[in-house]
Amino acid sequence: MTAEVYRCKDRALKVIVETHNIEPHNPAREAKILTLLTKPCIPLIETFYDQEQRFVLAFPYMPLTLATLLETGKPLSDSLIRRLFTDLFEALSQIHAQGIIHRDVKPSALLLVSPSGPAFLSDFGTAWHPTLSTAAEPPDNKILDIGTGPYRAPEVLFGNKAYGTAVDMWGAGVMLAECCRRPHSKPLFESRAVHEDGNQLGLILSIFKTIGSPTRESWPEAAHFRTPPFDMYRAFERREWHEVLPEVAPEWRQLVAELVKFDSGRATAEQVSVCRAQKFRIIADMPTLARLVGLTAYVRAMAPGEMIPVAWGITVV
Repeated sequence: MTAEVYRCKDRALKVIVETHNIEPHNPAREAKILTLLTKPCIPLIETFYDQEQRFVLAFPYMPLTLATLLETGKPLSDSLIRRLFTDLFEALSQIHAQGIIHRDVKPSALLLVSPSGPAFLSDFGTAWHPTLSTAAEPPDNKILDIGTGPYRAPEVLFGNKAYGTAVDMWGAGVMLAECCRRPHSKPLFESRAVHEDGNQLGLILSIFKTIGSPTRESWPEAAHFRTPPFDMYRAFERREWHEVLPEVAPEWRQLVAELVKFDSGRATAEQVSVCRAQKFRIIADMPTLARLVGLTAYVRAMAPGEMIPVAWGITVV
C-alpha cells in the first residue's frame, strides 16, 4: 500500500494512492480502529473519497514528530521525555486494553503539537485488532513483516507469529533509550534500510552485541519459535545496563531494562507510567514476590557503588 500525506489548513490528509498487496496495511481497518480510540491516540476527524475515488483519512495537523526532535541532535530534557512518554504509554495502555497491537511504534509515529508536546500516537495502518484482523491474520498466525528498523522486537525477527502487545513495549523501550542518551540521541540498535540485503540479520547481531545473546534459560519460550535464536549465531556475553547506557540516569535505565528484554516478562503499558513528579511508578498486579521486579531491574541497572535514591518512586499495590 502507498499513501501520501498533505496539509490542508489545520488538517493532515492521508490519501491512499495504491492498494495492491495490501496486508498488513488496510486503510479501511485503520479507520475502524481509530474510531475506537481517544486521545492521546491521534483523533480521526473523518474519512471520504476524493474526486479520483481515492480513500482519504483526515486528522488534525501536527507540525512535529519525536523523530523531528531527535534529528536536531540536541539532547531532550528529562521533563520533556517524561511528558512525551507519559502520553505514549497512556496511548499504548488504551489500545492494549482492547487487544490492539500497534506493530510500528517508532519516533516518527509520535506526533507533537509543539516542541514541548503534547504527543499523539499515530500510524495505525498496520495495527492488528482481535476481531477486525483475524480473518486475514489469526492470533497465532500473524504477519511477521511489521515494524521499522531498530524498533522491531526480537520475537518477530525469530518467526513467532503468535506475538502480542509486548512487541510495542520493546519498540517503546528502544525509543526511550534513544531519547535519554547523551550528549546526542542515537538509536540503541543498528539496522540497515529495509531494502538492503541482510537488514534483519544485521539487526539481530546488533541486539546481541548490545545486550548479549539470549539463552534457553533467559528466553525459554524462544525454543518454540519457527527459528530459535540458540546455537545459530556467535554468542555474545550479557551486558548490564549500566554498561550499555552509562550516561543515562539510573531511573531511565531501570525503565529501559523493564522494556528491552527478551523474555515475555516485559513491563506492560498498564504497569508502567512516567510520572510528572520525576518518579516512576510501577503498578504490578501480580504475586507478591513478582512485585519486586521493578526494584530488581533497578538494582541490575545500577553502576557499581551507586546508591538507591530514597525518593525514587516505586509504588507497589
